[in-house]
Parts: sequence; C-alpha cells; structure tokens
Amino acid sequence: MKILKILLFSTSLLSANLSFAQTNESEAYLSTIESEDLRQLLYVYASDYFQGRETGELGQKRAVNFLKEFYQNRGIKAAEGTEDYYQKMNLNIKGNKVATENVVAIIEGSEKPEEYLVISSHLDHIGIHDGQINNGADDDGSGTVSMLEIAEAFQKAVTDGKGPKRSVVFLHVTGEEKGLLGSKYYTENPLYPLTNTIANLNIDMVGRTDPKRESSNPNYIYLIGSDRLSTELHLLSEEVNKATVNLDLDYTYNAHDDPNRFYFRSDHYNFGKNNIPVIFYFNGTHEDYHKPTDTVEKIEFDLMKTRTQLIFATAWELVNRENRIKLIKN
Repeated sequence: MKILKILLFSTSLLSANLSFAQTNESEAYLSTIESEDLRQLLYVYASDYFQGRETGELGQKRAVNFLKEFYQNRGIKAAEGTEDYYQKMNLNIKGNKVATENVVAIIEGSEKPEEYLVISSHLDHIGIHDGQINNGADDDGSGTVSMLEIAEAFQKAVTDGKGPKRSVVFLHVTGEEKGLLGSKYYTENPLYPLTNTIANLNIDMVGRTDPKRESSNPNYIYLIGSDRLSTELHLLSEEVNKATVNLDLDYTYNAHDDPNRFYFRSDHYNFGKNNIPVIFYFNGTHEDYHKPTDTVEKIEFDLMKTRTQLIFATAWELVNRENRIKLIKN
C-alpha cells in the first residue's frame, strides 16, 4: 500500500508539472504540425521519383538529398561528424558492398547541449520488385515526414527564442529494411555519446490503422518499449498524452511474449540494447505492408497529425524538463 501511495504521488506531481509545461510553452508549436503540410511532404517523398528508396539505389540517393535540402532550407544544422548531413557507410547486404548514408541534423540545446534526445525514422523502403515500385507511404514515409514536421516545429521555437534546453538529433536511418543496419551503424559509430543520449523516440508507420485491432476507436497509437528501461519515461509519455491530444495508447505489442516481436524489428532496438530508453510509435501492419499498394491515398492525415503532435509534445517534455529521465535500476 505504501509503495502504491508513493507511485500515485509521484504520478500526480509529474502530471502537474507536465500540464504547466505543455499548456504554457509547447502548445503554439504543437499546433504548427498540420495535416496539409504532412500531406504535401508525403506526396513528394512517396512518389515514383524516389523509386521505392531501396538502400544504395538511385531512389534512396534522391531521398537523402530531399531530406538534406529540407534541413538546409530551414536553417537546421548538420550533425557534427557528418559530411553535409550524411553519415556515410558501406554495408554488406547479401554479400554485396553497398555505399549508403544516414541523414542526421541537430538543433542544439540552449542549457544542456551535451545531452541528446534522438528522434529517428527510417528513410529507406524495399524498392522495385517485379517491375512495380513499392513507394512505402506508410512504411516509412509517414514516419519520415512526421519527423520533418517535428523538426520544423522545434526550429520555430528556436526562432522565437524558446528553443529546447537539451539537444535534439534528427536521425534518418538507412538500411532498416535490410536488418536495422543504419541504426546499428549509428549506435556503433555514434556522432554524439550514447551515455549522454537521454532517449530515442522512433517513428515507423504512423499513417494508417490496423484492421486487426480489436478496439473500434481509431484514435490510437501503439507504443512499444516505453516501460522497458525507464518507468519515468512511461509515466511521462502517459501524462503528456493526457495533457495534449489524448490518444488511446495501446500497449498490445509491448508484451514481452508478443509473437510479432515488434520490439526487435525497428530502429529503436539498437538504442534499447545500448541501455537507452526508447518509445516506438507504430500503427500496426495492414494488407498493404511491403506491397506496391502502400500509397499516399490511403494515409489518414488527420490521425497522422495527431500522432505527430503527441511525439512532438513528448519530445518537448523530455528536452525541457529539469532532470533527464532515469533508468530502471537493475
């Protein structure tokens, strides 16, 4: 009973602090994330011009150039150690040496720039098969353009003199579809110390709904991993949601015995196994997963906007709170 009272008291304090921060600081920037902006970006990023963005191929090169130009045009700096936003690498893919790159930008913190929140999504998809382009609008065009909108919202705060206290790293990883290779490369060759990386928010498929989901409430997002390394991160995530968009947070795929093993199947995993707290934002799979029919016309942009706003608000709280979140003690 005493432990329960302490937990409830801690949660109420966290809720009070979050409500103050969210309503008084981030609301104006959260509202800049709009459905139409997401739509315009995704109609470009998931177009045939990018040829399905297969790692190392022409379409993927076009994709990384698009991302670089987005950050350049908004005055968001390239991460240290990159070559003009590119973290270059050679990957061994099915016995072939493939030259490819992550795209990494940063908004430096105003008070604790040496502490980093990494927001990630994968920039690649599966390319062209049997003469058909797999544009990957949901997987992971949705996560990619959501990240761009989040970056733009943070940069607007910087322009207003209200930039984040901690640094925010925007990490677009390559080679996810080949085995989480780009995020593995980053965590083995970090541009910023992993010991100073406070958390990773990973966005992979947030534009659709899961037809297999039992609940009829479409205003949801699956959260995976939020409580595995930090109870504080999980509570913060819950309270941010209540204070802002109030989505149905669904933990179905967070179960340790989940047969889908989604916790191990996206780029947050490479951060989690390095003892960095993570949240994986995911809408679940659907009949168009890894098919040419994963197109922009099927994206639910109003829902995607709300999910993106939640991720932004969670990121805002993580980088502006007084203390970095704590790990669960083993």
